[in-house]
Amino acid sequence: MAGTSSRFRISPLGVICMIGVVLSLYLALVWAPRERVMGDIQRIMYFHVATAWIAELAFVLVGLSSVIYLWLRERRWDIVAHASAEVGFVFCCFVMITGPIWGKPVWGTWWTWDPRLTFSMILWLIYVAYLMLRAYGGDLAQVKRFLAILGILGTLDIPFLHFATMWWRGLHPESLTMTPDGFGAGMEQEMLTAMLVAAVTFTLLFFYLLGRRMALERMKDEVEELQERIDNIGSLAH
Repeated sequence: MAGTSSRFRISPLGVICMIGVVLSLYLALVWAPRERVMGDIQRIMYFHVATAWIAELAFVLVGLSSVIYLWLRERRWDIVAHASAEVGFVFCCFVMITGPIWGKPVWGTWWTWDPRLTFSMILWLIYVAYLMLRAYGGDLAQVKRFLAILGILGTLDIPFLHFATMWWRGLHPESLTMTPDGFGAGMEQEMLTAMLVAAVTFTLLFFYLLGRRMALERMKDEVEELQERIDNIGSLAH
């Protein structure tokens, strides 16, 4: 029991994440200046952009882990892909919620088929398909191979999502920050600082949650292995 509890106690990284979240909230909601055109609704941007970055990063990790799993057939890489998909899906849902909240006052509508939004929706649907297959496909080796292939194919959406505002000048507010001098060149220094702090914080939070989810999956494997041993002993006793 002591070993099990030690796995789930708050680590130094967890403490750093909590401090970072509080700091990000302060910088975004209090310290950063009010945007002149969009007003206070723009403050959602700091968290929307940070979580969008994590949603992309998480599925890239799913794809890379899937490639290695198909190559080595090692369970640990399947665990990385599974955990990354679950944690990344949470961040992707946050993106899909904050986007319309941000867009309604700015565009006058909750949704528009802007290129960035369209590819974000595609990524969310890929997450859903991947996790549903995880949940209902069973523990067969063939299902795991199909999941790995889906994870690899799903990463094809990431370049289109990431560069959508550069390739197609849509309505997405990020288009307003993309200048020849680079992303954020037209932003005030306080805004850029708040965005960077939020991005770093959510990146650390992603890896913290990823580690916790992987530990839980490994514990599940240990329990199943122990149960199998008990069943084998029971069958031998009879």
